[in-house]
Amino acid sequence: MEFQAVDVRTDMAVEARELVRGGSRRDVPGVHVQEDRREGILVTRVKVASDEAARLMGKPPGHYITVDVPQFKDRDSELRDRVTDTLAEMLIPLLARTAGEHVLVVGLGNWNATPDALGPRVVDRLLVTRHLDAVVPEDIRRRMRRVSAVAPGVLGTTGIETVDIIRGIVREARPDRVVAVDALAARSPARLVASVQVADTGIHPGSGVGNRREGITEETVGVPVIAIGVPTVVLAAGMVWEVVRRAAATLKDEALFHRAFAEMAQDDQRRLIDELMEPELGNLMVTPKEIDLLINDMADVLAEALNRALQPDLDRAEWA
Repeated sequence: MEFQAVDVRTDMAVEARELVRGGSRRDVPGVHVQEDRREGILVTRVKVASDEAARLMGKPPGHYITVDVPQFKDRDSELRDRVTDTLAEMLIPLLARTAGEHVLVVGLGNWNATPDALGPRVVDRLLVTRHLDAVVPEDIRRRMRRVSAVAPGVLGTTGIETVDIIRGIVREARPDRVVAVDALAARSPARLVASVQVADTGIHPGSGVGNRREGITEETVGVPVIAIGVPTVVLAAGMVWEVVRRAAATLKDEALFHRAFAEMAQDDQRRLIDELMEPELGNLMVTPKEIDLLINDMADVLAEALNRALQPDLDRAEWA
């Protein structure tokens, strides 16, 4: 079987892999996957190791860690603590501290649009320390990493490309690396505010909803970029495609419908759904009705995990 590149309308590497694989049980050449199941949590590590795999999946070569928490919407405090522990564990090796290192955390998104407000809300909860060098005791200063943070807004409100703002900050403030936090688009409604993706490839704002902006990567800003993202929206077309696909499988005894749909190539299935939804519903995006509560919960989790990973030598009582 030959794998074909698909029009991947998702920011999630695990979903891009599923789309490329289709019904095949073989994995995509150049993609390596490892899964780790924990209580209520699934950790999936995807390594895109070749240019061909990157072309097929529409994702740059690199490492992608996805933490899936299907029950996050239940707002279980114990589960939330386990998610925080897991994310901190994932982030600590990616953010291994070196002496005198300065990390800039960028909260991407629009604080006036709740599904896009995750980045700014994480920044609002983050421990920033770059300005404290001259005022904290020597003992704490030796153990404290220099952290700064910014929520630069979006092109529609600033008139400036976000990557240009970050480039300017990097040039003047000289951080050693950037951590970018953003809301993502997913293909599956089950992932809405129930998955976290951590990647060492940087981030491409808007790519999952077809509104690609220049990426925030090491190549564009000049320092390594770690991306942390959470799906908060799905495209309605993707939802409909998934529902129709499941309907075809459920109604397989209804020969006419099942045969007609199943015999279509995946690209043709997708085109059919897009044509049926245009023009009224083509660009419609869907988000959970309780999105405000969920965004706040996830912002708390991400900020806590980042604080732990960025300040591993500080006792929590020193910064909580």
